[in-house]
Amino acid sequence: MNPPFSTRRSFLQATAGTAAGALLLAGQSSVGAASPVSAGIDTPLKGRIYKTLKIGMVNIPGSLTERFKAVKAAGYDGIEMDAPGMNVEETIKAISESGLPVDGTVNSTHWQVRHTDADAAVRRKALESLETAIRDTHAVGGHSVLLVVGHGNDGPETEIWKRSIDNIAQAVPLAARLGVQIVIENVWNHFLYDHAGDHTQTAEKYVRYVDELNSPWVGMQFDIGNHWKYGSMGDWIRQLGRRVFKLDVKGFSRKDSKFTRISEGDIDYADVRKALLEINFYGWLAAEVGGGDANELKRIAGEMDAAFGLA
Repeated sequence: MNPPFSTRRSFLQATAGTAAGALLLAGQSSVGAASPVSAGIDTPLKGRIYKTLKIGMVNIPGSLTERFKAVKAAGYDGIEMDAPGMNVEETIKAISESGLPVDGTVNSTHWQVRHTDADAAVRRKALESLETAIRDTHAVGGHSVLLVVGHGNDGPETEIWKRSIDNIAQAVPLAARLGVQIVIENVWNHFLYDHAGDHTQTAEKYVRYVDELNSPWVGMQFDIGNHWKYGSMGDWIRQLGRRVFKLDVKGFSRKDSKFTRISEGDIDYADVRKALLEINFYGWLAAEVGGGDANELKRIAGEMDAAFGLA
């Protein structure tokens, strides 16, 4: 997976504290006074969306099987593991004994070993890591590997665009052969959006980037919370359309410029739901928030149900 989840959360919290751009006033865009989650569900997605979460969120003692059983009991349909680094045999055993599938993995090295790196040797390692993740995901019956493609600090956009495209493209034949999707996550990595920009940005660069890879095995694991600061998530989903293979969700408050619980913040979930129906989305929705014990995981599942009309 990425670095352990706590490291990933630390990155998000750090970038949230240093992100440029003015704080946005409450009430801009289509956010109303009522909470987007509690305002009522007018476009339910029950039967279209399946809940999953990151393994790093599961703070439950015991074996992997016991943790999988607890996740299933908390209301999830699957779980995302980390790869490379996943114990394939142990994971297969946990799937068999719990009945909880692994729907996908998160590439565990993509922040440190990047496809955008100027050093060709580092890019080779990034490719090896991605290919290992694809093989391990296939071995446990998963169907996707989440990938952060790199970082904008690695050079001019035109250069890191080409570097990363050329590198990731080499993994596509393996992904196609094994039936594992490469799903790119939109993150605060200073690439494919303006990190110092405002909330009027679009998904146009993400669309062009995915299309340049030109494969039915490459799409987006679109994170609804990550870029609410920078644009309308409903409109980004509409722009991305068929390119949205999976979803991540966390809360975000434009007013306070910080990440929140799924049920808090001011994300326009009503528009997100409408957009998902408009693109005819069917697939997995992964929670990516601070985890906890069995009760906390159940509470998070309930927030997902409320925001997306899954109950």
